[in-house]
This record gives sequence, structure tokens and C-alpha cells, in this order.
Amino acid sequence: METWYYLDSGLKGPAYNMALDEKLMDWHREKKIPPVVRFYGWDPATLSVGYFQKVEKEIDLSAVEKHGLGFVRRPTGGRGVLHDDELTYSVIVEEGHPKMPGTVTEAYRVISEGLLEGFRLLGLQAEFSIPRTEEEKDRLKRPRSAVCFDAPSWYELVVEGRKIAGSAQTRQKGIILQHGSIILSLNEDKLFDVFQYPSQKVRERMQRAFKSKAVAINELTDKHIHLEEMKQAMKKGFEKGLDIQLEPIRLTEDQEKEVSQLVETKYGTDRWNFKT
Repeated sequence: METWYYLDSGLKGPAYNMALDEKLMDWHREKKIPPVVRFYGWDPATLSVGYFQKVEKEIDLSAVEKHGLGFVRRPTGGRGVLHDDELTYSVIVEEGHPKMPGTVTEAYRVISEGLLEGFRLLGLQAEFSIPRTEEEKDRLKRPRSAVCFDAPSWYELVVEGRKIAGSAQTRQKGIILQHGSIILSLNEDKLFDVFQYPSQKVRERMQRAFKSKAVAINELTDKHIHLEEMKQAMKKGFEKGLDIQLEPIRLTEDQEKEVSQLVETKYGTDRWNFKT
């Protein structure tokens, strides 16, 4: 059984979180580390936007400030995510790995097997979202909302049709990064506050519809699931789903310095976060 690294970063700032995901890609590309599964959280709670999102057009920055949220642009695509009471995961593995299919969609499926197994260990009857009609496929190409959890994409996890985990993927110089959010509880008013809408009526309609499209984990179970319980289940889930063994690691002092440098030069800068 292959051994991958397991890194629990704990609660970190938004720029640090994105910088570490990128550095893990670099170190794996340079053969310094094997593939990695990483778990982390956010301090402060943060709004992250996808690589291609237009901040001025889609985000209400005054609401971000009002709620005391951090803000960062991800290196991955997709839409806006409010990272608050959640477990965030990332998986870093080379494209040429024997377990990884050639297409982005199928790689999602393989990596997300870990999430699927984790949810099942928690007693949740999760399944993959597979858009079947041409209308559903077309909707994925032209999302109606800037909110990530507004609709599931290929092979994201749903319970009774409602999305319970949102993920995004990028491939850079032969390395795959897939990261995503597993929401434990969700403040919908705060989430919808930070996006812009043509009118209040549109916002209200979208927020009402959202309840049928996404759900937080602790709304699905009578037993309150705590973060540590979620981590343990997902760690075992990735081991089972990917048929791997996870070896816990800590970053070295030199590695921490590399991450801090990338924060200063990229993810902590307005040039990166507010680029048009």
C-alpha cells in the first residue's frame, strides 16, 4: 500500500492557506515529498473567490469588511466560498500518478472517493452528483450565481440531491491540486450578504432556492458532528477511497519560510486578490 503524507495545518489565515497549497504542489513536483492530503481551517472566517471571478462585479466588499471576513483569491476556478464552520481539504498528486485518470472530471471522481467514504463512515448516505440532462450540463457551463454551493458539479457529493461538499481543481506543470469545503454549519444570511445582486428581490429568490440545493452536515444528522470527528472520518475515508496509508507530517522551519515568502509576494497582495 502506497504511503502519502497527511498534514493537519489547523486554523490559518487566508493567504497562508492558499500559499501552502501552492508550495505543496512545488515540493511534490520537485520530488521532495510524496502526494499529500491536507486538512485545514480559516482564521478569520474567509470569503475565497475563484481564479477567474470578477471581484468588483460579483462581491460586496463592504459586507466582507462588515462581517470581519478575510478575503483571498484561490489558484483554482469555481465560485465564491464562505469558509467558516467547516473542514477544508486539499489533495496534491502528480497527473501521471497511476491512480489518476487523464481527464479533470474523472480525476475528480477518483479523489472524491475519499470524501464519499468519509461521509459514509459518519453515517451519511452521500452519493456522487452526475449531471444527466443537457440542461443540467449547460447550467454547469453558465452558472447563474457567484455562490459555490448554489449547484453541484460533476462528481461532487450530495445527500438527497443537496450539495454537502464543494471542490475545485487546477493542474500546474504536471501537478493536480484539488481542494474543497465540507460545511459543518452555515450562516446563509452572512453567505448571501457578501455577493452582489441586480435587486433585493433577486437575492431573496436565490436565497430561498439555495435551501433546496445545498445543506450543512449538521442539518442532516441528529448527532452533532464536531470538527475532530469529521477529520478522523475523512482521514480514514481518503485511506480507504484511494487505497493509501497516510503518514502525519509537520512542516520544517525552512518550509514555513517558503510559505511566508509566497504570502508576501502573491496571496497577501492586492495585485493577486483584486486582479481584473
